[in-house]
Amino acid sequence: MTSENDSTVTHFILQGLTQQPELQLPLFFLFLTIYVVTVVGNLGLIALIGLNPHLHTPMYYFLFNLSFVDLCYSCVITPRMLVSFVKQNIISYAECMAQLFFFSFFVIDECCILTLMAYDRYVAICKPLLYKINMSLQVCLMLTVWTYSMGFAGAMAHTMCMLRLTFCDSNIINHFVCDIYPLFQLSCTRTYINELVVFIVVGINVTVPSFTLFVSYTRILSNILRIHSAHGRSKAFSTCSSHIIAVCLFFGSAAFMYLKPSSAGSLPQDKISTIFYTIVGPMMNPFIYSLRNKDVHVALSKTLKKSVLS
Repeated sequence: MTSENDSTVTHFILQGLTQQPELQLPLFFLFLTIYVVTVVGNLGLIALIGLNPHLHTPMYYFLFNLSFVDLCYSCVITPRMLVSFVKQNIISYAECMAQLFFFSFFVIDECCILTLMAYDRYVAICKPLLYKINMSLQVCLMLTVWTYSMGFAGAMAHTMCMLRLTFCDSNIINHFVCDIYPLFQLSCTRTYINELVVFIVVGINVTVPSFTLFVSYTRILSNILRIHSAHGRSKAFSTCSSHIIAVCLFFGSAAFMYLKPSSAGSLPQDKISTIFYTIVGPMMNPFIYSLRNKDVHVALSKTLKKSVLS
């Protein structure tokens, strides 16, 4: 085969979630349903926030970006995964590197946005008098630029380091996505530098946000417990509970996947972990943030009334 980027491999085969024939069709329809729900749910939330002026607040601004990121990286992962259930999933070297870049980009963005949402709740509950200053439009825009810059820098670091590797043996990736550790296992060259980059980038984008989240919610909990009114405590808890669920789902599964040595191999648990933060999370987030949210219920009701009357 012709060499590409110093690699004798010009394409890869994504092995997929399972090799059991009897499970292929049921899993195809299951994940197709999840994908449709994810796209409809996140597009619906994006449209709802965009169309309702009373949702144009920092909290919903970050939720808008979260839905956008969830929609994008679900589209990067799930369609390719669905292919592996119905036929051999062949992906070119260039397509694999592109998928790795966008996958890394959107996952890092998700880490940052979830952290910003926790900071927003911290300011709203612990420093309400300074909320309009600390979470002004200019501040929100700056934080958004920082989020996507972090995503771009991390994705470029992972992708450029992957491009330096040579793949000259097997081209079968034991996964449903071009992820970092499964690609390491196919490399003919040493991956020490790549593993160091993974440790640094993941350390910054998982452990630092996790610490920030822990500190933010410790302060939030301390302030909530000082509220004398039971109704006030309940309202404060309800504004944070949805975010805590989303954070636990995403950071728990992502940390399990990446904060380990690459020598641990691509185990079935890795695939399950990846499913949680790339497929289940993006599907659940619109429901997590809307089912118990009165503002979203009011906005949805108004939008439906307008559409019926028009």
